[in-house]
Amino acid sequence: MWKPIVVGVDASPAGGHAAQLGLTIASAAKVECRMVHATRDVWTNLSLEGGPAQAAAFRAAALHAVRERLNVALEGVVPWKALHDADVKEGWAPAVLDEVAHETGADLVILGAKHHTALGRWLGGSTVHNLARMLRTPMLVAGEPPAKIRRVLVALDASAAARPTYEFASRLADLFDAELKALHVIEPLPILPETPPPMNAFDYERLMEEDCAQKVWPIVGAETQRAIRHAVADVGIAAEAKAWEADVVVVGSHGKGFVERMLVGSITERLLSDLPAPLLLVVPAGKKAALQTATASPRREAVAV
Repeated sequence: MWKPIVVGVDASPAGGHAAQLGLTIASAAKVECRMVHATRDVWTNLSLEGGPAQAAAFRAAALHAVRERLNVALEGVVPWKALHDADVKEGWAPAVLDEVAHETGADLVILGAKHHTALGRWLGGSTVHNLARMLRTPMLVAGEPPAKIRRVLVALDASAAARPTYEFASRLADLFDAELKALHVIEPLPILPETPPPMNAFDYERLMEEDCAQKVWPIVGAETQRAIRHAVADVGIAAEAKAWEADVVVVGSHGKGFVERMLVGSITERLLSDLPAPLLLVVPAGKKAALQTATASPRREAVAV
């Protein structure tokens, strides 16, 4: 059984792509697709000199104007009823979407992909990258939606994230009767300056293949195709997605710390910056629990989805 799907929309083509894919998945799963648009907090910009009634009227008018701009921009791209029922909420977009997903028990949050420079993400972030950092719900980041979901590629490693990642990918593939392929990427032997390698490259790769056979492939169903690539993880995943013509790529989140991501990045964030196909990020249950008990992020102005 699937649960509701939340789609973050704005007045951009990326917002329309996210809405289209969300409606496709929700229709196949026979669940609600809830459109959400986050806008800057208009209340804090109001002057209270005219009294509460005037402030409330100004706020209502501002939110109505935001909805009208959304309707005009996405008319003909998103069905009228979906736009009419969309929620327009005030606040920082990642926090708003995370809160709505948590309140509704959503199975999936869908966002449209926009390309931001690394410096832009460091300074102001993007909704996609910020939501990936605070995620409690699986997130699908879509460029132009595929005409049909025929092939689902799931990248698995030997971590605890592998099982929930595979299970979600399998659910998605079953929903569309799509082919499912599991990919394991063996990265090159790490070389540290002025430090002799612990083993030769041949022994290292043989050890990694044995590790995959013992920890990864037992998770994978017998009917699922399997592949191994020797490459840097994000490069290997992108190459397999392109070669196999995957319609959706599924990866697991490992919950790396914020400082580590800012300094060296992560596989997921590098993939988000150069999408080979719509990318679905799955959050392991342990990370969900940790995030639910963490302090909520401070409110900020909304950023474009």
